[in-house]
Amino acid sequence: MTGSIFDELKDRGFIAQVSDEAAVRKMLGEKQVTFYIGYDSTAPSLHAGSLVPIMAMVHLRRAGHRAIALIGGGTTMVGDPSGRTEMRQMLTEETIRSYGEAIRAQLDRYLKFDGDRALALNNADWLRPLNYIAFLRDIGRHFSVNRMLAAEAYKIRLEKGLSFIEFNYQLLQAYDYLTLFRSHGCSLQMGGDDQWGNILAGVDLIRRVEGAAVEAMTFPLLTTSAGAKMGKSAQGAVWLDGGQFSPYDFYQYWINADDRDIGRFLRLYTLLPLDEIRRLEALGGSEINEAKRVLAYEAAVLTHGEGAAREARAASTAAFGGFGGKDFASLPTTAVSRERLEAGIVPAELFTEVGLTPSRGEAKRLIAQGGLSVNDERVDTLARLLTLRDIGPDGMILKAGKKKIHRVVVKG
Repeated sequence: MTGSIFDELKDRGFIAQVSDEAAVRKMLGEKQVTFYIGYDSTAPSLHAGSLVPIMAMVHLRRAGHRAIALIGGGTTMVGDPSGRTEMRQMLTEETIRSYGEAIRAQLDRYLKFDGDRALALNNADWLRPLNYIAFLRDIGRHFSVNRMLAAEAYKIRLEKGLSFIEFNYQLLQAYDYLTLFRSHGCSLQMGGDDQWGNILAGVDLIRRVEGAAVEAMTFPLLTTSAGAKMGKSAQGAVWLDGGQFSPYDFYQYWINADDRDIGRFLRLYTLLPLDEIRRLEALGGSEINEAKRVLAYEAAVLTHGEGAAREARAASTAAFGGFGGKDFASLPTTAVSRERLEAGIVPAELFTEVGLTPSRGEAKRLIAQGGLSVNDERVDTLARLLTLRDIGPDGMILKAGKKKIHRVVVKG
């Protein structure tokens, strides 16, 4: 057990708020602590915005502490109003179950669930059987409506309308903490900073019901230096599922990070020692690209494994190192029918179809500016057609600007 894990989390930029810093520092340094983070099943995959809590769990697990990843099969049926200006879409029970299974499988890649030092639980197991009247009598009586309405998550929603079902969410999350305290000795709940009020509600509930002191810790809600929400790319969300966002695109997401973010991202999204991170972030000029390659590779290894990370790195090197017999097989690829290519496709149509440009209008604007190329040759006229003649041994390589690339091959 290491006594410095709290300081390491702090030095890496993980900590936003702590219920009692001295108490948390002491408990993490003196004994094995059981901690948990909840993940509602609102999508079939987590995204890069989820990586901060995931990586915090990885660090704590490596330091000898016990991780519980709580899949929100029950709370997802209610919907968390935190950080939302309108009510979440109500999903079917079957969809929630399917999403939860996918999220559990993703988290297993990082946490290695062994039933001992890393557990995956689902709050549907204890929330769905609840007797509502008994729950209100036993749990609801400990909550002040005035205090709940003062919470930031509820204040934001009151202007547009807060449904009664959402108003119950804080009670359910607090009950999760109480349940895990009773069944697994869990004494630390963590989450994004928008969860601070909900987490503290659980701390207070355990104090009232069990007379015990437990703790809370939150992580900062990150944006890039350019002001973009963390986990968003030109293609949309940076999903952790390779089928929704390829390992190559995931690698390129980090390669394309703003120079100003590299040190911060290396601290948060890799397991590299802090001394090595300080060396990398001190690189200046074009040498910063070395740090970006390290960031991209280490992040890809954690999410997709070494094999996929190596392939993505090789494809990136090939794509942006020019032609000459290099392997493009790992590039994001779209298959187009032979008939369409024989007839010819307008560049603006194809670039938009494969996701390199958001619209045909934007594609035409980039053509006028010399920003699109096919097989490293600039598209310099709107009249050009892309045909079978443009399909080479590696396919047809489309580039938008210097950082976005896609391969087109013939279907069949």
